[in-house]
Amino acid sequence: MPDSLSTNVTDVIDLTRTLVRCESVTPREAGALQLLEQTLAPLGFACERMDFTEAGTDDVANLYARIGTGGKHFCFAGHSDVVPVGDLSSWTIGPFAAELSGGYLFGRGAADMKGAIAAFTDAASRFLSRRGRDFGGSISLLITGDEEGPAVNGTVKMLQRLAARGETIDACIVGEPTSSKRFGDMMKIGRRGSMTVDLVVRGVQGHVAYPERLDNAVHRLSAIIEALVREPIDKGSTHFQPTSLQFTTVDVGNPATNIAPGVAKARFNTRFNDLWTSQTLLAHLKERIERANEALGGNGTVDYSVQVSGESFYTPPGPLSDLVAGAVRDVAGVETELSTTGGTSDARFIRSYCPVLEFGLVGESMHKVDEKSAVADLKMLARVYETVLDRYFAA
Repeated sequence: MPDSLSTNVTDVIDLTRTLVRCESVTPREAGALQLLEQTLAPLGFACERMDFTEAGTDDVANLYARIGTGGKHFCFAGHSDVVPVGDLSSWTIGPFAAELSGGYLFGRGAADMKGAIAAFTDAASRFLSRRGRDFGGSISLLITGDEEGPAVNGTVKMLQRLAARGETIDACIVGEPTSSKRFGDMMKIGRRGSMTVDLVVRGVQGHVAYPERLDNAVHRLSAIIEALVREPIDKGSTHFQPTSLQFTTVDVGNPATNIAPGVAKARFNTRFNDLWTSQTLLAHLKERIERANEALGGNGTVDYSVQVSGESFYTPPGPLSDLVAGAVRDVAGVETELSTTGGTSDARFIRSYCPVLEFGLVGESMHKVDEKSAVADLKMLARVYETVLDRYFAA
């Protein structure tokens, strides 16, 4: 774990810098959770490491920290893991240097989402310094090291453990970088589901000069791709964008120029709205695929391998979104759009346990070279979270 940059470890800027210096690329812990535990314990949080293993996956370290044992339970959920830095030579500032320059804090995780973890820790510290530890409720942080990866040994299993021992959560904010153009302009109250499908199309290999003797798997796959992308899957719903489908790879593995391949493979990902479940959407897509395959005649076959990383979810506007929107309005002077756009997050798992939304920093630079967050935004986020806690636990 890097040396602390300040004796005031709950300051949002200092804590963000120290967290960024932990090179916690999924699934490495790299001292990030250790740092959080050492920061939260003196504030009165009971800290529990929840580390999970599963055959075929990496071991993952997670941290659950809670103060209070009764009353309303407000949870902040996030992830300490970050994506790889990519081309190191393209960074103008070291990805784990956590340098301040031009009003920004640079580094992998500054936006996604170590800055938000630091902001909530700062907010909780200030809240407790004013209200004391006996504030009539419970506050927790549920931090996984497995959000940017397979998401197998993280939030899902943490929530299952809490439920197994009868521990409930009443409301949750996930600190993803939801702001779009300026701080506070967007929160996420829902997300589309995500499903990845691998196709293996089989025909009959043969010499290209004798088409009557072969069944070209590439031609079959091409017809299937056209059937899937030619017509939109839907036009969107009341709360969501249209379902999207994008092919991400096509593989034949045939270096020869005189052989028509008998096997062709492809993978696509679909982000689907609340008009579908993963099962109903898969059934619809299979109908398209089988019609295209059968239209070519012959005995060609299609095999499927399906991975669903999450169903769509939607938290209707209500007390939680009103609470956060009001805090943003009063702290930042911004009206917050309630959105369901973008990718997925661990909120897709939490939604089965309690009302949940996502709110955090500007996400424009996340996963990019020279990831950064404005220092002013980090400080405002801490104030927003503190205001949320104040009003949630108002006497």
